[in-house]
Amino acid sequence: MRLREAGNITAYSAGDGFNVGDYVIVEADRGLDYGEILEINEGVNNHSLRNIIRRVTSEDMKKIKDNRQKAKEAIKICFDKIKEYKLPMKLVEAEYSFDRKKIVFYFTSEDRVDFRELVKDLAKVFKIRIEMRQIGVRDEMRLFGGIGPCGRSLCCASFLKNFEPVSIKMAKQQKLPLNPSKISGICGRLMCCLFYEYKHYKELAKGLPKEGDKINTSKGRGKVIAVNILKRMVYVEFEDGRIEKIVFDKNE
Repeated sequence: MRLREAGNITAYSAGDGFNVGDYVIVEADRGLDYGEILEINEGVNNHSLRNIIRRVTSEDMKKIKDNRQKAKEAIKICFDKIKEYKLPMKLVEAEYSFDRKKIVFYFTSEDRVDFRELVKDLAKVFKIRIEMRQIGVRDEMRLFGGIGPCGRSLCCASFLKNFEPVSIKMAKQQKLPLNPSKISGICGRLMCCLFYEYKHYKELAKGLPKEGDKINTSKGRGKVIAVNILKRMVYVEFEDGRIEKIVFDKNE
């Protein structure tokens, strides 16, 4: 389950009657909070987990909306304080816990930031627990959402639960152009889809020759000059100059 809109993904004891997509009130560190159920895993030992108390009600939703509005006001105050202390950080978002006993400020920065004095000052203003949480640019995009190069909603903002490390090797496996502008998302990092599509490409590539390999075919021996992993098809150039496409069965 994801706490609030931008909080951590945490395991909770759901009990019966809850479904994926439900917004619920849960036990938190110091009081109550809310979140969205992303997945239900019946194989998890629930005895050591905190409990989901109930689904949110219409009154709860009114309070959550009010919290969001108050968080916008808190951002303005925190922004001014950051300028006052001349801290090298970019404030991204703020969230109140459901019971308003805590407010979390999310920020990005290239360096580690000593924000102890800032927190003390904010605690005097809001008179509740203050938490500063440094996030990466991928988390920032998850918060704001947007449309990716594919024309669809960003994966991070729509269905991805966690960020996995993405490498240039994954782009190479998928035969993508190694041009940063072609394989990077709007966050400036390698696109998340490279990771979750990689295992499918890797599976489909099993048994296929690589470009440059010499292979024997029913039409003679030739050199592989191109590979289409998704179609499990290769183009082979023979000594007489002929180029033929060879399709491999998925069971090969």
